[in-house]
Amino acid sequence: MRAVVLAGGKGTRLAPYTTILPKPLMPIDGMPILEVMIRQMKRYGIDDITLTVGHLSYLLQSYFQDGSRFGVQIQYTHEAVPLGTAGPLAGVEDLTDTFLVTNGDVLTTLDFRELFTFHEEQGAIATIAINERDIKINLGVVHTNGRHEVEGYTEKPTMNYRVSMGIYVFEPRVLNFIPKGEYLDFPDLVQKLLDEGERVVGYTFDGYWKDLGNEVDYREASEEFVSIREEILGEGA
Repeated sequence: MRAVVLAGGKGTRLAPYTTILPKPLMPIDGMPILEVMIRQMKRYGIDDITLTVGHLSYLLQSYFQDGSRFGVQIQYTHEAVPLGTAGPLAGVEDLTDTFLVTNGDVLTTLDFRELFTFHEEQGAIATIAINERDIKINLGVVHTNGRHEVEGYTEKPTMNYRVSMGIYVFEPRVLNFIPKGEYLDFPDLVQKLLDEGERVVGYTFDGYWKDLGNEVDYREASEEFVSIREEILGEGA
């Protein structure tokens, strides 16, 4: 199976660490987060991986090389200028079969094979992996109507949202909606697909998932990985 990993961002929310180290090389219990993901992919039968790289790309290429020491094949595509989260896909060659796309800084116990199976059963052009999140609002929320009248007041409510995990499965024809060399983010791509009447589905996953986009989440993930390492990488990992 084929996967594209988005690893070209500057990781500004994890600065200053990411001024000298690309975010996918940030260590989790002594192992770069992207290595964790690649080993996880290998476990689920994904052995053909393309890394889209930009910021400090030479460090990523020096570490992962051709992927042989991880039991996979790794190729690279370079972003001369930032192309957003979806834009780099247009520059990846030979995406002729169903493929996985993921951010390079995700820690999750998601079974990629189950995600692929769900996608195939749904017959959609795209599947978005979804996780539920409770967001606490640390302010009093006032509800008003069009006449400026207060209809309710909720003190520090908790709101529930279904959020993207930064993991997708696409059919190859999705590339018809991604102009080559142009900036495009995934929300805009999804809206394009919906506007054209394409079927996009969500796969709800209630297991462990964390985006290592900021220092708080990165530190938490580093501590939590010890207890979920075997679940992610397999017995005896």
